[in-house]
Amino acid sequence: MRLEADLHTHTIASGHGYSTVKEMVQSAHEKGLQMIAITDHGLNMPGAPHVYYFTNMITWPRVMEEVEVLRGVEANIISTTGKLDMPDDVLSNLDIVLAGFHHGTGYLSNSIEENTRAMIAAIMNPYVHVIVHPGNPEFPVDLEKVVLAARAFGKALEINNNSPLVRPGSTPRCQLLAKLVKRHEVMVALNSDSHLCYTIGECMNSIQTVIDAGIDEKYILNLSTDRIKDFLAGKKSWVEHSRTSHG
Repeated sequence: MRLEADLHTHTIASGHGYSTVKEMVQSAHEKGLQMIAITDHGLNMPGAPHVYYFTNMITWPRVMEEVEVLRGVEANIISTTGKLDMPDDVLSNLDIVLAGFHHGTGYLSNSIEENTRAMIAAIMNPYVHVIVHPGNPEFPVDLEKVVLAARAFGKALEINNNSPLVRPGSTPRCQLLAKLVKRHEVMVALNSDSHLCYTIGECMNSIQTVIDAGIDEKYILNLSTDRIKDFLAGKKSWVEHSRTSHG
């Protein structure tokens, strides 16, 4: 299985990343990736960039080193109502929005019921495309309810390659997530969550998890850049429709 894109990466702008945009793009090109998303952390993360960093992404070339570069963010879910730490007018101008739980960003790990409610509310946010590391045991959720919500709202769920290393106890949760994804036929993204150019596109843990679960390749979002573009275009149309309907 060969992925054409990595949709979850971080640069030095995140504060705890180690590579520049140029270094990330160069490494992606060397590894044969056709697309990456730069998704530095949202505003509440300690060390995160200023909001101007995200608004100024408009100046980035669409293609660097023959790699398509999506302008994105990994936003933080900061309340049980699914509120994110990024303004809607900024989210609306990004290519891709990831959302998830992180320590130190204003959300405390609560009961499974409250965490599940918060994550599902984020899934319902029209600007959100992908929920990141939902298998994180530090923020336990009812995975089946999350998977069903993702299916209902046409969102993708991530199987994070980095989780077994930085989120101990994630492996069985990610395996369960993969089985539920297969059962309910939900789109899944296999991402590196790279914070260093040398690990961009490295997703063998995630790939093995979906192979073991028997997930059909048509449900793997970043197996194809065309699939990603169609997916993101569909979400953009939904947002525009929602604005018109509530205008």
